[in-house]
Amino acid sequence: MATTAPPGTEAHSGPGTRRPGGRLRTGRGGTSTASGSGLVFVLPFLLVFGLFLVWPVVHGLWMSLTDTSLALRATSFVGFDNYAEAFGDPDVWSSLGNTLLFTAVSSVPLVLIALAMALLVHSGIAGQWAWRLAFFAPYLLPVTVVTLIWAWLYQPDLGFGNQLLGALGVEPVGWLSDESVAMWSMAALTVWWTIGFNFLLYLAALQSLPSTYDEAAALDGAGAWRRLWSITLPQLRRTTALVAMLQILASLKVFDQIYILTKGGPNGSTRPILEYVYDVGFTGYRLGYASAVSYLFFALVIVVSLVQLRLFRRED
Repeated sequence: MATTAPPGTEAHSGPGTRRPGGRLRTGRGGTSTASGSGLVFVLPFLLVFGLFLVWPVVHGLWMSLTDTSLALRATSFVGFDNYAEAFGDPDVWSSLGNTLLFTAVSSVPLVLIALAMALLVHSGIAGQWAWRLAFFAPYLLPVTVVTLIWAWLYQPDLGFGNQLLGALGVEPVGWLSDESVAMWSMAALTVWWTIGFNFLLYLAALQSLPSTYDEAAALDGAGAWRRLWSITLPQLRRTTALVAMLQILASLKVFDQIYILTKGGPNGSTRPILEYVYDVGFTGYRLGYASAVSYLFFALVIVVSLVQLRLFRRED
């Protein structure tokens, strides 16, 4: 008389079959018959990751400990001499100061103005598609087009900026030639160009907020400003933290627009740290020293990121 297996079990349990619960039985060698399938799928990514990220990082770190130069074939190990020279290099500190100044004067408006733009569109103003297009379109432009537009705006004689100041009876300004104004000019360009991304993040966050709290406060007699400060903005705290972190890191890595427009001038007043690394490495041919400066800057970025994460976690 035939017997039947209890419910939830299988009649056969040889090597390579599935056990109750969906688990795969191992073979005689003690390994799963599908143990290597995951590695096959991950291996292409690991190869690309190692070739284009891990190896350049390791090689650049080794290069920073040598006197590698584009002008000389021979390379010798110098230890931490490049790092010691970087700490005593006034050009490193001045370019780092320029980078921090640019980060400060660009990050704050890129967060606050983006929030104001998102609130304006989310309020239901007429022609929302036009507002969204106008706010986000500049972010889609390549850096060469952006710098060309603003180079014309900053023209000392025919530019719109000085034309507007002349109509108001104000003396013309050397937007890119005055050391006290050039960095602010670059910050204005960057705000106009990149604010669309932060605007999009804030708008998406506003559209995902539940409307029940705002409606309940309105029924209780709370005005629009009261609901904004007490309900909407507190719910955007995580989004603001994300936008601020991304923006600070992006501003610290500024290079393209400044290099194209001013080449770090006038008199190095707008030269960021990454441009100094470029000048030392590819104009001065000192790749070893440039690598050391870049790794010092990389350490600074890591410290800033960790501090931001710690502050945001403490607020949460």
